[in-house]
Amino acid sequence: MSALSERPTQPVVGRSIPHESAALHVTGEALYTDDLVMRTKDVLHAYPVQAPHAHARISGLRTAPALEVPGVVRVLTAEDVPGVNDAGVKHDEPLFPAEVMFYGHAVCWVLAETQEAARLGAAAVDVDYEPLPALINVAEAIAARSFQGAQPHMERGDVEAALAAAEHVFSGELTFSGQEHFYLETHCALAHVDEGEQVFVQSSTQHPSETQEIVAHVLGRPSNEVTVQCLRMGGGFGGKEMQPHGFAAIAALGAILTGRPVRLRLTRTQDMTMSGKRHGFHARWRVGFDGDGRLQALDATLTSDGGWSLDLSEPVLARALCHIDNAYWIPNARVNGRIAKTNKTSQTAFRGFGGPQGMMVIEDILGRCAPLLGLDAETLRRRNFYSAGQSTPYRQPVRHPERIAAAWQQVLDSSDFAARTAEIEEFNATHEHTKRALAITPVKFGISFNLTAFNQAGALVHVYKDGSVLINHGGTEMGQGLHTKMLQVAATSLGVPLEKVRLAPTRTDKVPNTSATAASSGADLNGGAVKNACEQIRERLTQVAATRLGFHGNDIRFADGRVRGLAPGGEEVSWEEIVRLAYFQRVQLWAAGFYRTEGLYWDSSVMQGSPFKYFAYGVAASEVEVDGFTGAYRLRRVDIVHDVGDSLSPLVDVGQIEGGFVQGAGWLTLEDLRWDESDRPTRGRLATQAASTYKLPSFSEMPEVFNVALLEKAAEEGAVYGGKAVGEPPLMLAFSVREALRQAAAAFGPPGTSVDLASPATPEAVYWAIEQARRAAEHGHVDEGGPGVEPDQPDPEAPRMVPDSERVQHQLIRT
Repeated sequence: MSALSERPTQPVVGRSIPHESAALHVTGEALYTDDLVMRTKDVLHAYPVQAPHAHARISGLRTAPALEVPGVVRVLTAEDVPGVNDAGVKHDEPLFPAEVMFYGHAVCWVLAETQEAARLGAAAVDVDYEPLPALINVAEAIAARSFQGAQPHMERGDVEAALAAAEHVFSGELTFSGQEHFYLETHCALAHVDEGEQVFVQSSTQHPSETQEIVAHVLGRPSNEVTVQCLRMGGGFGGKEMQPHGFAAIAALGAILTGRPVRLRLTRTQDMTMSGKRHGFHARWRVGFDGDGRLQALDATLTSDGGWSLDLSEPVLARALCHIDNAYWIPNARVNGRIAKTNKTSQTAFRGFGGPQGMMVIEDILGRCAPLLGLDAETLRRRNFYSAGQSTPYRQPVRHPERIAAAWQQVLDSSDFAARTAEIEEFNATHEHTKRALAITPVKFGISFNLTAFNQAGALVHVYKDGSVLINHGGTEMGQGLHTKMLQVAATSLGVPLEKVRLAPTRTDKVPNTSATAASSGADLNGGAVKNACEQIRERLTQVAATRLGFHGNDIRFADGRVRGLAPGGEEVSWEEIVRLAYFQRVQLWAAGFYRTEGLYWDSSVMQGSPFKYFAYGVAASEVEVDGFTGAYRLRRVDIVHDVGDSLSPLVDVGQIEGGFVQGAGWLTLEDLRWDESDRPTRGRLATQAASTYKLPSFSEMPEVFNVALLEKAAEEGAVYGGKAVGEPPLMLAFSVREALRQAAAAFGPPGTSVDLASPATPEAVYWAIEQARRAAEHGHVDEGGPGVEPDQPDPEAPRMVPDSERVQHQLIRT
């Protein structure tokens, strides 16, 4: 084992301990950004003036009426910006726009003594708009050739030759929706300025350093005049990686101009109508199989819905292309990507960051093609798994592919897959109007930021004279348990009890230039930095202890708050005593740690390299029951085996697996974002802008039986104490739910029925899939679409249909 992954005796990592703020969460004592308002004097409240058009030119803006509203102090407009009027790193997101780009776009902001006064002031602002044509969905953008950003291309092998030689060729298309983050805490910032004109911003942000950077460039100041702190977040899921910056900048600008603290907190409706979401995608593809059902070639074009600006759309698309293979060996692959520019919120990071969208394509292909190949979906998937020595389409070797097979087999065994499959067949044969299905799907997810430079982290660790320890690191806590793991890493590295270690809030004046807490790399990166800082301190203390105990430094051990030499029965002293001795010997008791992920290489111009440190694997089996009259369904049982390496904190990891799976099931089956696509004045308005219209997973959607196990003997060489990332990969285990719903719908038709299932697979979508199966039973063939479904706009750059030949061919079309 490497020094990074090797664990000492009696490690604190690996113990199942509660989340470090669990008690505070359940008692309501945990403080979030907006809770600090009550502790701040003379706070002003910010409220947006939102545009009632999806696309329009602002021809007039009169703020004077707002100033007549009692309590209104100021209206912020573009003229007030001393620096750069932009909230993004791509400089394509004006903070105060001259042109409205989506329905609900903030035109200006009102500052007032109370939230209600600010709301009334915003309503009084008089704005003149000149409406412009708006593109609302991907199909419209494709037809209009409305694209933005890079158009990556990934290719391996000879796709055309492989398709020509393939025994079975299928082609089709798929459109699937985005997802609202719906974190419990909406976007929030609280800014104030001290007597030295230093700006301090409390922000609910996953990326304090970038929030600092954006605030500084809006204010026209250097970054050392701006400090950003994130106490904790009430959820993030990627939605607070890029999107908080503009809101923090508004609060900071207001504080500079008024000399008073400014609080900005979005209501739920404002948050849903103003902030970005998971990217929806459109995919067109051709795929070839040999006679045994092994993948021979894939040709695909992926178009993401980026919304009005780039945000993180380019790296999201790149990761989608890099995950279109999921766990399957595709010897010949050609994948093109592009980003549609539409008049909607600027879509952004969301748990999985394009990985789920890429995997969606290949899982949909396999689910649709399996019956047409005369194979059950389980067999087709297993037959195409990666094996030793194979590499991804972007040329990265797939390490430990045997873990996919091991997790797969463990799920088959623990879930009684074969016996339950037979029981389901018997149930379906005797129940005309209710069908069940059991599906199993794998996950292979790359861990690291696509951009190599982001794979670095810092930490600052203090040991005080009394032996207590305070750690600062660049990662943020959004409920995922990162701080809990960092406490365990520090305690293990220093050899002290967990209760000796405390963690300080994340802030930019303690650890600078940090990366976002994202890409599932928070524990890997910040854990490496914390471990490095602790090891520097322990090395210094080792020399002190060696002198005190009369041993060579190599023979000194720190464990559980005691320090001893290796000789049996020898003297041991307390951690506190060694720390006191070190202080009086003028030994430095603090350290700045740093970590960079080694072994990464990525050339985005050709989409080749090894962008990921390792792959996280997992397998899930889900059983559903579907009502043939309504399409309503229930999730009866889920069995998961997931690879988290040698877990740093098993209780936290199991919670992340459960939560990620449920969130993924929500995206795939429930959460249905709808925009007004009519020609009415409300065109472009988000119709699902509250919990009353946007369906979220609840207790009723939880599986009746939910079994989660961690893959054993899976320590990851080269990762902190052998642990693996767990934040994003479990979300994609939920493909098993969607595939089970597809199989259950197909069970209403004859054997071999292949049905098209829309995404999200709402009861309505499942009902139309059932109707396809029923028509297949009536007519002896499978329809190519459901009632009321219109084909997408033709795309001149879509993969060409395979020419007629004697080979088996199928065209599968869906919208």
